[in-house]
Amino acid sequence: MQPDLVVSALPVAALIPYAENARTHSPSQVAQIAASIAEFGFVNPVLVDAEGVLIAGHGRVMAAKQLGLVSVPVLQLGHLSPAQARALRLADNQIALNSGWDEALLAAEIARIRDEAVVDLDVLGFSGMELDRLLAAADAGLGEEADDAPPPPVVPVSRAGDLWRCGEHRLLCGDATKLADVQRTLGAGHLADMGFVDPPYNVAYEGGTAAKMTIANDALGGGFPDFLRPALANLLSVTKGACYVCMSSSEWPTLHRVWQEAGGKWSSTIIWAKNTFALGRADYHQQFEAMLYGWKAGAQHYWCGARDQGNVWHFDKPARNDLHPTMKPVALVERAIRNSSKPRDTVLDCFGGSGTTMIAAERTGRRAVLLEIDPCYADVIVRRWQEATGEAAVLDGEDRTFADIATARGVQAMA
Repeated sequence: MQPDLVVSALPVAALIPYAENARTHSPSQVAQIAASIAEFGFVNPVLVDAEGVLIAGHGRVMAAKQLGLVSVPVLQLGHLSPAQARALRLADNQIALNSGWDEALLAAEIARIRDEAVVDLDVLGFSGMELDRLLAAADAGLGEEADDAPPPPVVPVSRAGDLWRCGEHRLLCGDATKLADVQRTLGAGHLADMGFVDPPYNVAYEGGTAAKMTIANDALGGGFPDFLRPALANLLSVTKGACYVCMSSSEWPTLHRVWQEAGGKWSSTIIWAKNTFALGRADYHQQFEAMLYGWKAGAQHYWCGARDQGNVWHFDKPARNDLHPTMKPVALVERAIRNSSKPRDTVLDCFGGSGTTMIAAERTGRRAVLLEIDPCYADVIVRRWQEATGEAAVLDGEDRTFADIATARGVQAMA
């Protein structure tokens, strides 16, 4: 008959590891256990025999030592024979391994934890690739909703120099060609883990909105390389890993030349194959956009994507792409982010546009750092993030919300 079991606190030093323990614990797994204990407490008692020899909990005891814990909760199973204790050591581990996951429910639960933003996803024990795969499954079908963005205002709330804190993300109404602006947005001493940028295409592009919104610095003619060079040099100087740079086919040679002049290494050209083309006067209508994929020459880059991916990406154009002349689908930016960064990494976008990179970072558990020189589009980014999350952006240094600043500046903040 099993006696009543009582949990007691015993000194870690008094617990004796089983000399023939067949279960292995890598340093990274012990670190995961330690992170779990730090977040949730020591909620799973260690099992020992009558002599204090461990039956279950070797990894937890190793983590406790790593954390400097003096004592841990213990259940002493003195009623077990040596043979039973030996068998339980194996059964306790193997039976747990025989279970599985309902992938749909698992993905939904992880997405809830991500959205609640209370517990770090790192403590769940899943790898970055597993989290990305599961979150991608949870977010599937949200593409059109994610691509929604508010129209640019006639009179913006944002002003040059405003630094907005959008949860974990940051947006500066500033200039990508000024290193001081880029560094201010990242924060003193901080670097980005990857970059995704969509610079002006130098084609005097107009959007399809009633107001015919245009892109700043998009009609520089022969001065375009001199504009692009410092922007790309700044991007490379503060980014540790890979960069994705979108560009029109007409300026593709310029991008390649300036990228190398700025210190960049070209690795591949990625083609975004769209579902429809834009009608024009050309013999062949344009149905793709190109992205340069590379990194700072001599630097390393991070890759965690599958190794069976091609460089032609098929994504539908956003259902409403009239809100910014070169608007990208969120799903496309998410693919780049998942391939080249880990959860909680920092993604830099020096040409924020309509804020697609911030939404993609929000959905993938990354931290976005954006610059946008046009105050109207800075407003679009802030409002798009607020509508997507239900949270309020705050002006750095004043701790007043976007709505508060709009009122103080006498501007009608569009809902």
